[in-house]
Amino acid sequence: MPLELLASPLKSGRDLGDGDRSALVIGGTEKIGTGGAVVFCKVVAVAVAQVRRDGQVRAKGSPVHHATLGPLEERLDGSTGPGAVGRVAGEARLEARFVKGRRERLLARAFMVRVIVLMTLMPGAPAGDVIVALAGDLALVPWARPWRPASARAAGDWRNALGPVPLEELRDLVLGSAWREHQEAGCPGAVTIGKNRPLTAGSLDGTLLRVPDTPANRAFFGTVGTADDTGPYPCLRALPLTCCSCRALFAMPHGPAGTDKAAAEQGLLDEAVDRFPALFDPGWIWLMDRNYHGAPRIARLIERTHVLIRLKSDIPLRMTSEILPDGSYRAELSGDGVTVPVRVIEYYADVEGQEVPEMFCLVTDLMDWEEYPAPELAALYKWRWDGSETALREAKAPLRGAGPGTGPMLRSCSPALAAQELAAWAVSTAMARGVVRDAALAAAPAGKGRRAGLAVRARDLSFARAVRAVLSAIRLGNACYQAVTSEIAKYRNVVDRDRHRARKSKSPSPFPHAGAEDTVTRIALAVITMANTPA
Repeated sequence: MPLELLASPLKSGRDLGDGDRSALVIGGTEKIGTGGAVVFCKVVAVAVAQVRRDGQVRAKGSPVHHATLGPLEERLDGSTGPGAVGRVAGEARLEARFVKGRRERLLARAFMVRVIVLMTLMPGAPAGDVIVALAGDLALVPWARPWRPASARAAGDWRNALGPVPLEELRDLVLGSAWREHQEAGCPGAVTIGKNRPLTAGSLDGTLLRVPDTPANRAFFGTVGTADDTGPYPCLRALPLTCCSCRALFAMPHGPAGTDKAAAEQGLLDEAVDRFPALFDPGWIWLMDRNYHGAPRIARLIERTHVLIRLKSDIPLRMTSEILPDGSYRAELSGDGVTVPVRVIEYYADVEGQEVPEMFCLVTDLMDWEEYPAPELAALYKWRWDGSETALREAKAPLRGAGPGTGPMLRSCSPALAAQELAAWAVSTAMARGVVRDAALAAAPAGKGRRAGLAVRARDLSFARAVRAVLSAIRLGNACYQAVTSEIAKYRNVVDRDRHRARKSKSPSPFPHAGAEDTVTRIALAVITMANTPA
């Protein structure tokens, strides 16, 4: 029907919110009374009409001009301006040899960018199913030119035609927006340390993603675990930088797996410092595991930001002070002709039932032991697990083959398409995290339990449920953003339970073996004991 004939029956003339929505009516309709029969129709698209000679009314265009990523895109447009995906896609250059003639009508650039992003949230789904999900009810509209989902081959041609650049530009836009949001508005419930000069905790750690075993992927990415690149699958290595509290993703440099884990991850850290200098802000402290980063690299980091790094037991330190009142001490860390002054925190983490407590050695550039006491720094370091390990586990869940090493996690058979898919995964993960943050801000505090009456934090909400709600909204189309966040807010995680497990392989063998009892989960408070208690 003509758009100008639609009107709201509300006395105010406008909807009052999600709970007070009303159906629209045709202008001039008689007053509708309670008990009368009415027909409710869903608005699928607003399009220019095209009337045929026989009186058929059809819509100009096609689903590719109307489909969106629903709540993901709605939130992005709110922070970066309307039409963010369209702007990025509009500047994309296509390889003409891949897309010709009718295919350009079946799949437009912006639509295909959305398809590639959505593919990373639909594990194992063929490209055709992803296209159908993105189109949703738009496929039922009588279009002037009949529309059908493009074939998998056409979708593959479009992926090759677009290449990785548009998705990488969209990734930088989305992740940059998340960082600015944290800098300007802060992170509710942020993990911080320091009373007078609080620092927000971020975490970085490397991860491997398996890619299909093709000659191109094997030659470019290489494998891990063998010196002659004969491992079962090529792997790429990524270095996500995240917020410890809400697990927001800020950057993710990546490259070939490399034969040496330490060297590969340190190279990615150098790239992060060069490409994303704003992330290494003096108001943040970055938590890093015991993959020794080298004195020159640590010196470069502490010129910009603050660090808390766990050292391996074979890294020498030269003590330069007495034991400070908090149990820490000052020392010098040297290597490659560079000497870095650091403060050392040594402590044991003893869990109930653990016979041999584990010794931790952390170094930091924070020399003020009164503002940043050693026990508080030791307690802060455990947030590296939430910021990196837990965040990665949640983000990898939508990828096929995540978990035990059963097959490739990405579907791209060439290095360029693998880079494209990895950028799309970062986009979908970061946008979904943003929706979860909004859901947390709008959620009502729990009425009972440990969090009763306390503000809801993003990590209190289920990321898996959030992905399901987003996918459902995309398929339905025109879903109210508030309805999506309200649905996400219903499902709460039980966090901070002090759960501990013995260290084990991340991809364990499916066969039973001796020592399985060592992986039993303990729920107990970890007791931190400083190793250097002053006399």
